[in-house]
Order: sequence, then structure tokens, then C-alpha cells
Amino acid sequence: MPAEGTGRRRLYFALLLVCWLAIYVVSLANPPLLDDADTVHAEAARMMLARHDWVTLYIDGNVNPAQSGVRYLEKAPLQYWATAICYTLFGISEWSTRLPLAITALALALFLLYFGGKLYGEEAGFYAGLIILTAFGVYLFTRFFIPDLIIGLWLTLAMFSFLRSLNEAEQGGRPSRASCWGLAAVCALAVLTKGLIGVVFPVGIMVIYLLLTRNLKHLLRLRLISSTLVFLAIAAPWHILAGLRNPPAGQAKGFLWFYFINEHFKRFLGTRYPKDYDTVPLLLFWGLLLVWLLPWSAFLPQALAQIPVRVREWKSGLDRRGRANLLFGIWALLIFLFFSFSTRQEYYVVPTFPALALLTGAWLGRESESSATDRIRRTGRISSAILLGLGALIFAVTAALVVLSKSPRPGTDISTLLQEHPQDYALSMGHFLDLTPQALGAFRGPLAGTGIAFLLGTFLNWYFRRRNRAFAGNLALGAMMIAFLYCAHLGFMIFSPVMSSKPLAQAIEKQFRHGDVIIINGEYEAGSSINFYSGIQVHILNHVNGNIWYGSLFPDVPHVFETNDSFRKLWNSPTRVFFWTEASDIPTQLLTSPEFSVAQGGGKLVLSNQPDHR
Repeated sequence: MPAEGTGRRRLYFALLLVCWLAIYVVSLANPPLLDDADTVHAEAARMMLARHDWVTLYIDGNVNPAQSGVRYLEKAPLQYWATAICYTLFGISEWSTRLPLAITALALALFLLYFGGKLYGEEAGFYAGLIILTAFGVYLFTRFFIPDLIIGLWLTLAMFSFLRSLNEAEQGGRPSRASCWGLAAVCALAVLTKGLIGVVFPVGIMVIYLLLTRNLKHLLRLRLISSTLVFLAIAAPWHILAGLRNPPAGQAKGFLWFYFINEHFKRFLGTRYPKDYDTVPLLLFWGLLLVWLLPWSAFLPQALAQIPVRVREWKSGLDRRGRANLLFGIWALLIFLFFSFSTRQEYYVVPTFPALALLTGAWLGRESESSATDRIRRTGRISSAILLGLGALIFAVTAALVVLSKSPRPGTDISTLLQEHPQDYALSMGHFLDLTPQALGAFRGPLAGTGIAFLLGTFLNWYFRRRNRAFAGNLALGAMMIAFLYCAHLGFMIFSPVMSSKPLAQAIEKQFRHGDVIIINGEYEAGSSINFYSGIQVHILNHVNGNIWYGSLFPDVPHVFETNDSFRKLWNSPTRVFFWTEASDIPTQLLTSPEFSVAQGGGKLVLSNQPDHR
């Protein structure tokens, strides 16, 4: 038996590693990093190295020679540290930018294999890891530079330490230092990853759990004094240094006001300035969970039904499995409720994914262990039939789109086929609403692959479950998602000219000479790829807002903000100007002398006031 168990663990480990390689490693190097969320944050990591400053984040700086950029004080530093370390080790590139999130996905999946295996059995742990690696939402929200999956990892480690402390107390002893200090340490790392929610979420989950189980005194067993010291030793130094190095100056109220008041409390209340984001409608925010966890959301009703909801159960004491189910249910529900009363983006649900993966993995493990006539098996077959219906529908829709759409002519700029919806761009997925039936013709290959993958994967899942081979059915779903996510990756590459300005940055870099000036028409985020890929500081025309607003209030801010008058003087001067603008927003009234086209693509173009002098 031990040898058999070891062999099974190795098999599960190998399968998860293959999934990770096929999904995350394959997509590391491309497409280019996106404007806004990707290159703004990647620029902050790059400036850490250029300035040798690991405390204050900066954006919009020069690399050679390294010059100060504009302070960027709204984010916690840990993901930027990880990315800067990757840049140090491997150089600055797309794949080294994405590497920390890819490693996070693997680390989370492997820890769920271990954690879920301890709680529910090794097969259940494997399913939890498989869900994290193959769920659509996890993949989607690791395509750009956001820390929410990292928060999911810290929450998983925190709940592991907390459950271990409960087990230790139940056995008559005091929770170990490893459990208590480990819990404090991961809470501190979560704070360094995404601010105060890093401690609010785990503490809130634990307190609610202990209240429901009438065990609030357990908090006193968690070595509160020494654990608090561990927490502060990790979390406090950066906050103190950032406050000291960025005191109130000029119009700026300093780091502490901006970071804690504006970026935490005012953001939660929806009064944060500038309001460069939008709020997903509440019903959509909840309902999209079914999309983000596809295809495993088909088993979510059975997974959630495992959560003990009777007060009598909480009072009488729960077994180890029941405790875990209740804790994971609170974990997911608290985060959903928190953002139900706050501003929210689609990806704010990501930290719930490990909890839901554990609950779903637990149910899938029970399904595999149950008899052929058991009710659990029957509900699994019902879910597989629903999935098959969904797979057939996706196949029909994608097949119709492939047949009815026409591939655009070679060299066609996909942006010319889109219908812009600028009012939706404050949503993280807003640009994808621009797709039209004509534009979908550019995606015929990925659409066909998606339809075939869903039809075959859901059919095999249904077929195997009908024959009581649930494990094979789940592997079929995993293989389906590998194929689908590869198609999604191809789709991102096709769509990337609209989302990234890398080709335009490369065109500027070829012609740029010392003393030339690059100007962005719009918010810094709109053309942040220009700054990141060229390594050259950009000027901004008439848009002192967005990510760069607060840094512009400090007295030492570089002169990068242009008005109409200063722009006209530059444009008509001997200085060569490279002017990035969206094609739909060219300020023709300012371009009073002949302009020369440097590059265009993705609905954006670069103009210059002088021809190429090479």
C-alpha cells in the first residue's frame, strides 16, 4: 500500500506538472505585454532596477541613463519585487514578467494537491490542483500583471496553518509556533501583496468560523504577542520606509494618506480619486463565477452542498472534513460579500478560487469513491450531461461563426474590424466588447479549435461517467481545457495589436536619437507600452490623471506634462517629436505643420514633426 500510494502521488504530481507546462509555460513569451495593467506595473518593476530603489515605486522613467520617473504609490510591493528579481536573473522580457504569476499557479496547484490530500484524500487533492490549473478564470486573470492569484496562495497557506492549529488544540495541546507564526507570516506577505485585505480576509474568515463554532477563545491560543511581532517584522518595514521617503510635499499629502486612505478606504467606498475604474454590476459579478470556473462549475452545486449549514452541527462539533468545508465556505462567501458592498472588478473573485477548488475537489473525490448506484454518482452524471449540452452549444455557435465569417485579407489591421465601446474600458475585460462578427473572422482557427475541444471533452466526460469512470472523465475535461486555453492564447495573440503598443515602441526606438521627445495623447496607461518597451520617458498631453496623477503632485516630478501651448511649441521647434495617439483621437488642430507617419497598427499611430534622419 505505501508503494502504491507513493506511485499515485507521483502520478498526480506529474499530471499537474504537465498541465502547467502545457498551459502556462507555453504562453509565457507572447503575446506582448498590454498597455495599462501589464506595462504600467512592469515599468514599476523595471524602474526598481534602474533606480536601485526597492521602496518607492516609480513609473515613466528613462533606463539609459537611469533617470527618476513619477512616483507610483498606490500598490503594495511584493509582486514588483518578484518581477524585478526575475529581471535581474533572466533579463527584461515578456516571459520574465509573467514568470512570477506562472510560478504562483504551479505552487498553488501543488500545495492544493498536498492540502486537499490531507483533508479529503489524495485524489481529491489532485482534483483541486487540476481545477486551479485548468479553470478558465485562473488562466485569464494571469494574462496580465495583477496580484490576486498570489493573494489566493497566501489565503490557502493561512487556512492550512489555521486548521492545523485547530487540530493541535483538539489533541489537547497548544498550537505550535510553526502554525501560529506561519499564519502571521503569510498574512504579512499578503499585506505586502495587496494591502490591508491581506490581513482583513484571513482574520475575518477565522473570526467568523470561530464565532459560528463557539470557539472564539481559540484566538487566545494563537500566541498573539509573538505572532503579532512576526507579522510586524515582515509587514511593517516597507510601510515605514515608504512613509519616511515619501512625506507630504507640495500638493501631495504623502504616502501614508494616499496608500491607506485613498487606495483602501476611499476605494472601498467608491470615493477614491481619480476614478479610473468601473464597478461590475452585482449580479454579473456573482454570475460570472460560473464562467471563471468552467468547466468545473458544473459540479459547484454539489460542492457547495457539502458545507454544513445547520447551527446544531456547528454547536455539536464537526469532524475534520466538516470543519474544512465550513471554513472554505466562509472563505468564499466573505470575499463575495465584501466586494458586493464595494467597488469591484471581475478579477476580485480570484482569491476565492482555491477555496472553491478544494470544495469541488472534495466532492469529485467522494464521487470516485462512491458505488455505481450511489446518489453522488447520479448527480455527477447529471452534471456531465449538462456539460455535454453546453459543449454541443459551444460547438454549434463556434461552427456557425467559422462558416459565416470570412477571414480578413492578409495584413488587415484588426482594429478596423472592431466597434469601439470606450465607455466600457474601465472594466478589465472592456476591450473584448469591441469584437464584431466581421472581426471574429480573424479568429476562425481558435474558434474552430474551441468548438472541437468542448464537443470532444464534454462528450468523453459524459461517456466515462456513464461507465462509472469519473477519474477518466475528469482527465478528459482537463485535456479539453488545455486545448481550449491554447486556443484562447492564440486569440490573445491575434487581438494583441489592439491591446499593446509594442510594435509602435519598436518603430520609435529605431529612429529615436538623444534629445528627441515622445508624447502620448491621452492617459499614460493608454500608451504605457511605449515607455516600457523603448525604455524612454514619455510626455503626456493634457491628461494628468489615472495612475500618474498622485505622483505629479510632488515637487520633484519631472517635466513630462504638456499642455496645448507647450505641445505646439515643441511640435514647431527643431526638436523631433514622436506623437503617439489613437487614430480616432488625432488632435488635428495642434498639428500645424506637416506630420510624418512613423508607424501605425491596432487603431493607434505614431506621427512625427520631422522625417526619419537616418
